[in-house]
Amino acid sequence: MKYLLLLLSFITWVSAQTSTIMHINIESAVSPASASYLKEAVKESSKKNYDYILMELDTPGGLSSSMREMIKDILNSPVPVIAFVSPEGARAASAGTYILYASHIAAMAPGTNIGAATPVNIMKPPIEDMKKNTPTALEKKILNDSTAYIKSLAQLRNRNISWAVEAVTEGKSLSSKDALKLNVIDAVAQNIEDLLHQIDTKKVKLQDKTVTLDTKEYSLVSFEPDWKTKILMKISDPNMAYLFMMIAVYGILFEFINPGSIFPGVIGLISGITALYSFNMLPFNYAGLMLIILGIALMAAEIFITGFGILGIGGAVAFGLGSFLLFDAQTLQNGVSIPLIVLFSLTSVLFFLISLRYIIKSRSQKIVSGIEQMIGSNARIIDITPNGYLVRCHGEIWKATSDSEMKKNQTAVVESVLGLTLKLKPAKE
Repeated sequence: MKYLLLLLSFITWVSAQTSTIMHINIESAVSPASASYLKEAVKESSKKNYDYILMELDTPGGLSSSMREMIKDILNSPVPVIAFVSPEGARAASAGTYILYASHIAAMAPGTNIGAATPVNIMKPPIEDMKKNTPTALEKKILNDSTAYIKSLAQLRNRNISWAVEAVTEGKSLSSKDALKLNVIDAVAQNIEDLLHQIDTKKVKLQDKTVTLDTKEYSLVSFEPDWKTKILMKISDPNMAYLFMMIAVYGILFEFINPGSIFPGVIGLISGITALYSFNMLPFNYAGLMLIILGIALMAAEIFITGFGILGIGGAVAFGLGSFLLFDAQTLQNGVSIPLIVLFSLTSVLFFLISLRYIIKSRSQKIVSGIEQMIGSNARIIDITPNGYLVRCHGEIWKATSDSEMKKNQTAVVESVLGLTLKLKPAKE
């Protein structure tokens, strides 16, 4: 009994010495989905009494609003947040630099980089300012605000202030080795195990108190985003937003061409609403969107108007140019894939060329319905009247006239249709 109690005490003591670390992974552009993921992680860490949050980071940057939301969560986190730029070849560029500076512990793997944190404004400056090559008043405000923001983060975490300012004002970048040398980060580690070994017993400021890290013995628990956040991560990708928009356009277009088919229209509407939600989260260019719509309209007009190919070529050019301009890759650090744009551009041109071919072919075919279809048909004279003839044509009895004299039971050919009267001419034998 005594040995059992000792064993239970030992197990309890070992458990008390083991730190529980939540592991999250952010490896895309900073977006509302990334912010939602981190927010949920911070809430979960408080609810289940995790000791630390380890955030593996690999981002080209992203939206300033989402970045600031993530930094708020880091600064107000009840547990220390350890940011680790990993694996080798990863980066914490633009918005990632701010996030790394805000974290309680900032670390990088060999072969990674940080920096290029100059804010990019999606609004175009006036033409006169572009000619002068000088920043506008709005750009100066954004730059000064961003500089002050990263400076305050550097002061809070006691990291290199001068380089942080240069990263914003001059867009400078650093390798992991240089970042450690300049006190931009706290450690360079080969992997998570190496990192946690290096930062053991390190002191960090957690809100209004100082905490000593205990990561010698640890238990790493992966925290996955919920289904809603996963969907947000997918549709906040510019490629997915572009794809949904194109499915919406073609789905609705097919529904107009074939009214009552229902399925294309339903898919198009669902995709359209999803695309609008994606655009709400992403900085898109209205000019690019209008060029895409114009391109599709011009290619569609080529089908119904004889434009000798000019409308179709103009539509293809407008469509491709609009696709390139749709998202600002500098702001989001991630644009629409060029192969995807080329694929949809070629598909659009091919679709309208095939449609044009079928329409031209259908126009050259003989009419198979309506009054016009009767022209050239045979009619048999069944009676002669004072005003002309009564004839049977297509199983119906019609009044008829003719410039030639006809006999009963003679076969004639319908020359034209005047109201409800047929004009006949003798049939060739």
